Amino acid sequence: MSINVTLYHNNRCSKSREALAWLEEQGAAIKLIHYLDAPPDAAMLRQLYQQLGLDLVRGMMRTKENIYAELGLANESLSEDDLLAAIAAHPTLLERPLAVVDNQAAIGRPLNNIMALLNKKAT
Repeated sequence: MSINVTLYHNNRCSKSREALAWLEEQGAAIKLIHYLDAPPDAAMLRQLYQQLGLDLVRGMMRTKENIYAELGLANESLSEDDLLAAIAAHPTLLERPLAVVDNQAAIGRPLNNIMALLNKKAT
């Protein structure tokens, strides 16, 4: 039986391409979202944040991107809503690849995170 996976994907990213190839090898039914072309809005990002089970929104952000520093996003006084709005406005800030299965998500850095998510859903 195939597992349905939504993959937030950037084809220019080797880790994202690696996750996609692995999911295809597993026979997963993949809904591919090219998030740089069709960025998720703040509400969808909040849902992803909850599905990831993270303590901080920064855990789903690419904090080493130049735009992160340029926008002053390391400022601890920023709220979760501020950070989610920044990701919505600048989708390059979203960590990738990001896989969603049912109501749980994993960031594929390393790919083992996505493997563990699928293995948990397959049992």
